[in-house]
Amino acid sequence: MTKNVFVVGMNELNAARLKRLRGVEDVSFHPLLTSAEVSDTQIFDIPDMLRRAEETLDAFDGSIDAIVGYIDFPVSTMLPLLCEKYGVRNASLESLLKCEHKYWSRKVMAEVIPDHVPNFTAFDPFDDEALSEIGEAGLRFPFFVKPIKSSGSRLGFRIDSPEDFAYATEAFRAEINEISEPFNYILNKANLPEDVKAVEGHYCMAERVIGGRQCTVEGYVHEGEVVPYGVVDSIRYPQVLSFFYYLYPSTLPPRIQEQMAEITKTVMKHIGYDNAGFNIEYYWDEVQNQIWLLEINTRIAQSHCDLFEMVDGVSHQQVTVDLGLGRKPDMPKGEGPESVAAEFFYRVFFNDATVARAPSRAEVEVAAEQVEGTRITSYVSKGSKLSELPEQDAYSYAVASVWMGAQKQSKLLWNYEQVMKKLNYEFTDIVE
Repeated sequence: MTKNVFVVGMNELNAARLKRLRGVEDVSFHPLLTSAEVSDTQIFDIPDMLRRAEETLDAFDGSIDAIVGYIDFPVSTMLPLLCEKYGVRNASLESLLKCEHKYWSRKVMAEVIPDHVPNFTAFDPFDDEALSEIGEAGLRFPFFVKPIKSSGSRLGFRIDSPEDFAYATEAFRAEINEISEPFNYILNKANLPEDVKAVEGHYCMAERVIGGRQCTVEGYVHEGEVVPYGVVDSIRYPQVLSFFYYLYPSTLPPRIQEQMAEITKTVMKHIGYDNAGFNIEYYWDEVQNQIWLLEINTRIAQSHCDLFEMVDGVSHQQVTVDLGLGRKPDMPKGEGPESVAAEFFYRVFFNDATVARAPSRAEVEVAAEQVEGTRITSYVSKGSKLSELPEQDAYSYAVASVWMGAQKQSKLLWNYEQVMKKLNYEFTDIVE
């Protein structure tokens, strides 16, 4: 009997990936809201999104066997509400918010893994005395600030001076309501502790600066069993906070990966998160031999799907689909055609600029043909302004992504250089 799986924000690329998963011969995948409606937008009208999703599900003439997603906010926070209403599996809303509400998440982490959590405090960016209150909490320059709920690396700043904090505060005040208002809608659906309830969606976090070699542990929880299944390195451009590429599998020492796996099991069991995928971002400070937990995300990392498919044989959407259907994930290891794989980010380090030239679709296809199995996505077109790109960090703009595999890391980097020689971007009206 065919099982019906509804995928929030499914696009053509992911529809093709899903059909290549293991054990889906009897599964029919259905789109639930478009990708543009849930991710290619600056306005997150969650009540309207839920209404339209429910209309689609209510009109469906068949069984609803799973509702899944692989996109960050707002999809990740909508899923528990939809899954509860239609009686399908997912993590509870409260356990999800213990990960996604950054202040609540840090409090929960500090209960069981205090040695891996930096000093932190929440603050109201609309409070003119916020910097003084951060100091009273024991934080000194430098420290890092970010919203209690963000998406990607948006609105994250390193603070080295009062001037830096004033700049970050101005950005928070101008933009934070785009996420805080819809996040508050979700918070009002949950049972929150009083101290967490007081930290509303527009609040931000200040944390001691942590660093080292950064990576992401991908994992899932099935019937209470926490299973880490892959570690992806996050490699930055020199001297800046922007990512250059994600590399799988990780090059971290096996003992460090094993320690991260044990920390992951401890914290996810304590949170009570179950029957869903997740990923946790870590730093390993190899000088101090210190592991820091950066944050927990309640979804698989979509950027890593091609990496797992190239190296292990299938996208780790395998995890999302199997868990949604109540099955233990059938995730292979090392069965793909490549030994290593990466997603590269081609970035420009301007405050803003206008795109004077972007490669055509034909030019992108020619560039991808330089290395077999390469996929390229260009995010800009001629005449577009970089400041209009969604989900960017505070220090650069990603104008293209390149996914590719190889037999070793050095060959991977060489291949990337050959591909980028075929892509020609030009910019005007540059704001340095």
